[in-house]
Amino acid sequence: MIKVKLRSIIAPSFYDAHKDIKQGLHTHYWFKGGRGSTKSSFISIEIVLNMMKDAQEGIMSNALILRRVKDTLSESVRDQIKWAIDILGVSDEWHVPESKLTIIYKPTGQVIRFKGADNPKKVKSTKVPKGYIKYIWYEEVDEFEGYDKIRNINQSLMRGGPKFFVFYSFNPPESQRNWSNMEVLEERSDKFIHHSTYLTVSKDWLGEQFIIEAEHLKKVNSTKYEHDYLGAVTGTGGEVFRNITVREITDEEIDIFDRLKNGLDFGYAADPLAYVLMHYDKTRKKLYIFGQVYKIQLSNSKAVEEIKKLNPLNKKITADSAEPRTINEFKNLGLNIIGAKKGPDSVEHGIKFLSEEIEEIIIDPIKCPDVKREFLGYEIEKDKDGNFKGEYPDKNNHTIDAVRYGMEDEIINNKLKVKNKSKLGLR
Repeated sequence: MIKVKLRSIIAPSFYDAHKDIKQGLHTHYWFKGGRGSTKSSFISIEIVLNMMKDAQEGIMSNALILRRVKDTLSESVRDQIKWAIDILGVSDEWHVPESKLTIIYKPTGQVIRFKGADNPKKVKSTKVPKGYIKYIWYEEVDEFEGYDKIRNINQSLMRGGPKFFVFYSFNPPESQRNWSNMEVLEERSDKFIHHSTYLTVSKDWLGEQFIIEAEHLKKVNSTKYEHDYLGAVTGTGGEVFRNITVREITDEEIDIFDRLKNGLDFGYAADPLAYVLMHYDKTRKKLYIFGQVYKIQLSNSKAVEEIKKLNPLNKKITADSAEPRTINEFKNLGLNIIGAKKGPDSVEHGIKFLSEEIEEIIIDPIKCPDVKREFLGYEIEKDKDGNFKGEYPDKNNHTIDAVRYGMEDEIINNKLKVKNKSKLGLR
């Protein structure tokens, strides 16, 4: 029997999340935020509370809690669950053996297990005495190698029951291109995203010294404060495109687009073919990206078929000119296509134009998920001494290249304009 009122142990910013979980509206719950936001406390309470409620309803639910490395379990998530049991006032109903990575609900034998993902075979073969694993929690999820590994674990664990809850908690890394920061931008109907900070938490819970430290950092290093305490993705300083807006581009907007641009980067071997459909509002210096074809090992005939679906009027497409034979093949298949002019330093001029001359690049995340991923994740890399390198990286940039090709006329015209101004002594 729970002996406390939930609102007395859950920060107000989590009330809506609690209601959502109670109603079972989603499966994947992503909790991100800064230090002291109590996201881990909230998740631990939800797991203990809901397992006990399930028992009352005759549902034999169990939980598996993971961190990337097993060595970090005992002093982190295990202690966090023990705290939740204590704060809920139900310590007499749970068996918490010292230094063991299993906690048992005594009335039914339901278990909470803790495992490190550094041994994926053991994780996938996790067994429970009765029932099924209904609750999965990835703590410090950004420490995992990527979502592909997590997806594989989920596919193995999410069996044998009608309903599952998967919790992911983390402090967002500085870099936008970190996979966890990118993942929370991916939309799907069964995903719930929540952001929290210490500002919504009772000062009595945090303690005076916590507040003092936070306020001091705010004064001496506001960027560090925003990252550490507000959970903001502040960047590493190497982000190339800081003019990105990710939002839906409506059909009403698309209907009036009249300056369409089409760019194509051919795929080679393991690299994807990337075609991008755009509209350029030259007056307002806004580029709208609302269509993509992005596939690996796509035959030429299939590629043309896919592209024509997005470009039914067969408007001119500017493509990578490094493969003239491929361009000819696409022409023979009925595509209105030309090779890019390129020229000396065309990559640098193109990226500078897109990142500095265009005020806003609007990307539709549903229609163009790979464009969004590549543009947001494109950063100048650092050398071994931590200094930024002097060139743009040539990887994970297939859609960026396609956009450069499609915008080549604008880029060349801008280059000539700058050159002429320089000749006249204008700045």
